[in-house]
Amino acid sequence: MEDISVITAVHHPLRRRIYDYLLLYGTSQVTTLARSLGSQVGSISHHLRMLERAGLVERDQDPSGDRRTSWWKPARRGLTWSAEDFADSPADALLAREAQRQGIRMQIERLQRWQRRHDDPAYAAYDASNTETTAWASPDELRDLSARLLRTMEEWRASVDLEDGQERTPIFFFAHAFPTTP
Repeated sequence: MEDISVITAVHHPLRRRIYDYLLLYGTSQVTTLARSLGSQVGSISHHLRMLERAGLVERDQDPSGDRRTSWWKPARRGLTWSAEDFADSPADALLAREAQRQGIRMQIERLQRWQRRHDDPAYAAYDASNTETTAWASPDELRDLSARLLRTMEEWRASVDLEDGQERTPIFFFAHAFPTTP
């Protein structure tokens, strides 16, 4: 189970963009993050410290050895959690449900942006993946499924050779599993 501080830290819109950028591009300098995300260096630095406290990012060595610049990298590569994980604490449960709502809004917004750009020639070779199914599961089995999906994504990511000369674009993968009726 994730700590509520991790969930609330990553579900701030700019912090989520910073975390996602670092997941895609790896170790980056604060000024590069600010320029790429259209934000001020001071704001990026503040949000990086918040993500660092939550254990999501960590400082990294400047590749050139210049200690005057600040470099950051992801400390972990994904999260698996449920708002139900926080049922024992009403305050944390409220924060978790709001973070879940923010996350779902962000996921839907990304999907809608993809659909609007689908006619863009740069994305013509891509077809968004759509995977869905129904099954039976206990709460523990559902948590196990989520953890297995995250591990599978990590294994797949590690198997991709980014130096093989293929042209790639960033992708976003999300999955939700929840109780339902037919």
